[in-house]
Amino acid sequence: MTDPVDFHAHMVKLISGYQVSQVVRAVADLSIADHLVEGPLTANEIAKREGAIADYTFRLMRAAVAVGLLDADNYGRFHTTPLLNTLRKDAPRSLHGLVMAGTARSFWLSWQAMVEAIRTGANPAQCALGCDVLTYLDHNPDQSREFRDGMRAMTSAWAPYVAQLIDTRSVSLAVDVGGSDGSLLFQLQRANRALHGIVFERPGVAAEVRDRVSRGEFGDRTEVIAGDFFEGLPAGDLYLLKMILQAFDSSRCIEILQRCRDAMNPGGRVVIVEQFVGPDRNPGISAALSDLNMLVLTQGGRERTLSQFDALLEAAGLRRTMVFTTKSPHSVIEAVPET
Repeated sequence: MTDPVDFHAHMVKLISGYQVSQVVRAVADLSIADHLVEGPLTANEIAKREGAIADYTFRLMRAAVAVGLLDADNYGRFHTTPLLNTLRKDAPRSLHGLVMAGTARSFWLSWQAMVEAIRTGANPAQCALGCDVLTYLDHNPDQSREFRDGMRAMTSAWAPYVAQLIDTRSVSLAVDVGGSDGSLLFQLQRANRALHGIVFERPGVAAEVRDRVSRGEFGDRTEVIAGDFFEGLPAGDLYLLKMILQAFDSSRCIEILQRCRDAMNPGGRVVIVEQFVGPDRNPGISAALSDLNMLVLTQGGRERTLSQFDALLEAAGLRRTMVFTTKSPHSVIEAVPET
């Protein structure tokens, strides 16, 4: 006989979610995954390496055992786990950056203002931070760096699933629109050694990533261009919109898509990488929570259903030609100009 659901216990677990995420942040910030690569260590040894307080470090690591991040033995030592290894900074698909970005002060303060937004229509980030998120990040370089590291980590986690679906054989030049440091573009360039690319970013971000991109693996065939994608884009054959449209209302999304259509070379296309919201009875937890994240952090941003994406494309003079689902929460839409 199946045990009855203890709804009170489940509710307590939901309430403590923020505590768990801050445990994960602290473990990531103290680089515990990296310290344990060569074998188990005591909390005192970790604390000594990090210049931290031993008792506090022990209590954190004990909590990390409770949530499944660490294992402990009978000799006071803590051992790594496959889950903890996702936070190693040198892991190919490391989530360290995503943890730091997703648990940052600017995010959780904005979430605290969500009810005010629901009641009044106010922008939560504006209420919590005194300005919109992009302006806040522009004035807080450390958090801006954390945010970009988080986007890069998220991309590295799912980009291989996405990149293998995007055919670049007929593409000479791809434009990564708002691509930060070009993580998705580089995945495509890794698969197609003839592919040249442009990372198109806001001036402040472009200035910070330009040197890193130029010294990187694909620096000889990648250019970083600064600008405003609402005003215009450089010419190209393929436009990558990776988690861009989610941050804007419909009218702004249509503007972005129109700028892509206007700038693309003959035979060009747009690739949109976003989450799809499912039907109301099964929207998908990742998409539903991300949709609230857009409500909290942006002015008018949202996650959308496939039919809502189709409406945006039609309004921008584009038509969907393909749609792919992946092993990640993200899907891929390809579109070309209406003839």
